[in-house]
This record gives sequence, structure tokens and C-alpha cells, in this order.
Amino acid sequence: MMIFRCRSLVSFTRTSKKLRLLSTAVEEANISSELVSPPHKKSANEKRLYRRLSELGATDGIVAQTLNQYIREGNFVKKIVLERCVRELRRYGKYQHALEVMDWMDKRDINFSNTDLAVRLDLISKVHGVSEAEDFFKNLSPQLQTRNTYGALLNTYCKLQMTDKALALFKEIESKNFTTSLTFNNIMTLYIGLDQPEKVPPLIEEMKKRKIHLSTFTYNIWMQSFSLLGDIEGVERVFEEITRDAKETCNWTTYSNIAGAYVKAGLVEKAESALKMLESEIKYPSREAYHFLITFYSSLNNQEQVHRVSSLLKSSFETTSNMSYRIILQALSKVNDLEGMKKWFEEWESNCTYFDTRVANVVISGYLRHNKVEEAELVFHGSVKRSSGPFVQTLVLFMKHYLANQQIDLAMKCLETAAERAESCNWYPHSFSIDVFLEHFEKEKDVAGAEKLYKILQKLNCVDDKVYSHLLQTYIAAGKTQPDLSQRIERDGIVVTPELGNMLKKVCSV
Repeated sequence: MMIFRCRSLVSFTRTSKKLRLLSTAVEEANISSELVSPPHKKSANEKRLYRRLSELGATDGIVAQTLNQYIREGNFVKKIVLERCVRELRRYGKYQHALEVMDWMDKRDINFSNTDLAVRLDLISKVHGVSEAEDFFKNLSPQLQTRNTYGALLNTYCKLQMTDKALALFKEIESKNFTTSLTFNNIMTLYIGLDQPEKVPPLIEEMKKRKIHLSTFTYNIWMQSFSLLGDIEGVERVFEEITRDAKETCNWTTYSNIAGAYVKAGLVEKAESALKMLESEIKYPSREAYHFLITFYSSLNNQEQVHRVSSLLKSSFETTSNMSYRIILQALSKVNDLEGMKKWFEEWESNCTYFDTRVANVVISGYLRHNKVEEAELVFHGSVKRSSGPFVQTLVLFMKHYLANQQIDLAMKCLETAAERAESCNWYPHSFSIDVFLEHFEKEKDVAGAEKLYKILQKLNCVDDKVYSHLLQTYIAAGKTQPDLSQRIERDGIVVTPELGNMLKKVCSV
């Protein structure tokens, strides 16, 4: 097989969310402004700077070097340009780079607004974790602990589903009279994430009672709660209220939400009607709006509309972003247009200035879904020539394919190679994949295979009692013993339950 010939060079998605769940006060404000005004025209200077930043790798300190070099070349950079670069980097998930830009600004004593501080807290939580975000918030002076920074911390808790901390902070925000629609939006988003959509409507009633403005996002999440409850009439009641009483809050995201509800309910004609209205509400070219349209049409298996909107997206902007290519390629894979997928991928390959392996992975996933392994391997080897990896997620795609087809040896090779490369990206295999391996080795009484898997998982620091349970059961099924397992289980810090203890007695007896 071709993949593993490249091990010396490299050791090797779910579609977009149907509903726009905004993160912080900054993001909600930014999106709202983009919906009602034309997109900002970047100057040539701003384009050059953003292009340099967006093409950087993931090496610490490289952003500061790039900014310093840019200034040494005689360029002058305004604060607003840096803020726009941060916003764009965040938009495309380059959180480390965005934070390094803000760190660079801080070292040069550039004053941060309350909004800037909220953005920085959000980035710290994404890059360094919630603990450092909490420290950042605590170290702010009382004057800078505003509704913006409180909101960013609340958003962090809600995204991580830290319910107790989120609800406690919500009460603190209320005590300071910092409560806004965004505060409620964060809590409602938390409940949606916890699969408790029934808790959303009472919060809406509380907002109305307290005369807190219902934003576009508030209405959207209200509709989503009814959709998740299977109450399509509830979704339509909310939509009618928006169009009747809050027309100013109605925009393309409103229609994307009701379209999503109709798609989920299998109401194809209503969904297509909502998508037409969505498109009519796009006042200025919006990548995000086109992304939603493409994704929805692929969900409806409408290949013609996927191609039409993809072409419209491409013609509406000077360049087609890597994110846009990913959305288009995912959609074409979903509607089973592999020729179209290949055409768009080859176009991206020939034009991209930064080889984003996530784009290639979409195509690899599409080919594997259609059992075209050779085509997937060719794309992988093309990626190896243009990127340094680590290609862990690529390996995972192949591993899952081989597991689904009961090709355990090949899947193990993928897992082993991924483990070799995992240190650079803090990757851990999904528990479902581990279970498939464990159950196979137990069924086949394959002690050697189970032990090999154990060593891989130990290297990744993800050995638990479940792994030991299957390992012991494999030994028992094979009628073999292993005296050192008691010491190993103790060394790995596993709590020995009565069930594990009984199995250990059988396996460790000589």
C-alpha cells in the first residue's frame, strides 16, 4: 500500500453548523455590521500584511518577527489595521497568530479598548486554556472588568460547558447590572450544547419581562431550541414574531435558521423557499452566507444549486479562501459529484499560496467515503510534497476507513504512525475507534495485537480501566497468563475494581 512508504517523511468533517452561534460581544457586533454595510475594502498595505500573517506556520514568535520585518521595510501600521488582521485571523481559526499579534501590540504599549481586552481574553482561552483566561481577567483592574470582559469570560465557560462557573458568573454579571441580550445568549447557547433546549423559551420570557432587547442571534437560538424539540410550529411562530414585531432584526441568518429547521424536519419545499429568501437578503457579498447556502443545498442533495452558488461565491471576491474551498469540496462530496470535487480541488492546488492540509483532507475523506482508496492516497502523497505535516488527521481518516472495512492491520499502521506524530498537535484517538480495536482483538483472542495497542495508547497517555479490562479479557479468551500485569496496572494509576481484580487473578496466576 502506498501510504506507508512515506513514513520517513510523514507519519499520517462534519459539515458547517447550520446555525450561526456567535461567541463574544465583538463577534456579534462585527457580524451585525457586516450584514447591513458593505465589506471593508482593504488597502494594498493591509492586504500585504494580512497575507504574510495568514501564511505563517505554527512556530512561536514568528508573528512578532514578521511584524518587525514589515516595519523595517518602511511600512507604517495603524492600530485599526492590526485589529482587522486579528479579526480575520480569528475568523479563520488562526487563534495562536491572532493572540501573538495582540501580544506584539501590548509590548509596544498600544492602548487596548474594552472590546480589545475581551478579544484578547477569548484568544487566551482558546490558545492557553480557561485557567490562563481566568488569570488574565483577575489581573485586570476593576475599571477594566467591564461587561465586555465579563462577557468574554462567560462565553468561555459556556463554550466549555462549565455549567456551575457559567451560572455563578451570570449571577455576578446581573449583580453589576451588566446584563444584556448577549449574556442571555451565552447561557442559552450553553443549554443548547447540553442538549437542554427546553430551558431556552423560559429565558426568552424572562428577557421580555425585563424588557431586554432580543437580538437577531436571540431569535435565531430561540428558533433552534424549538427545532431541536421537534416543534416546527414553534419555529414558525418565532419567525412570524420576527417579521411582525422585529423586522429590523431579520436578515439572512434568520432565514438560514428557519431553513435549517425545515431541512431537519424533512420539509424540502419549505427549506428551498427559505433558502431563496435567504439569498435575497444578502445585501452585500458575504462568504459566510454563501457557505450556508452551499451547505444547505448539499443537505438537500441539490447538485445544481451547489454548483451555482459555488460559482457565485467565486465570482464575488478577488480570491477564493481556503475555507470556501473546504465548504465547496465538502458539499460536492456530499452530493456524490466526485468529478466536480476533483476539478475544484485541482483549481485550489494550482492557485493556493498556503497549502492547507484541511482542504486536502476534505477530498481524501470524500474519496474514502466512496471507497476510492487509490485516489485518496494520491491526494495524500501530493500533500506530503507540499506540506511538512504532521498529517495526524489525515491518518485518522484512513484509520477510520480501514476500521469500517475490518482491515485492522492497516488501521493499526495508521494509528501507530499517528501516535509517532501526535506530540506536535496534542492528538488523542477517539474512544469509539479504540473500542473497535479492543473488541476485535478480544474476539480474535489476539494477545499480541492487544498488547501492541496498549503500548500505543500508553505512549499517548490514554490508557484507562476500559483498556485494561479488554486487555485482560483478551488474555482470558486466549487462555494465556501475564504475571506483570498487576505491576503495570498499578504503575498506570488505574483503580482496580472488583471486576478488574477478578480478571487480574486469572491472568497473573502462574
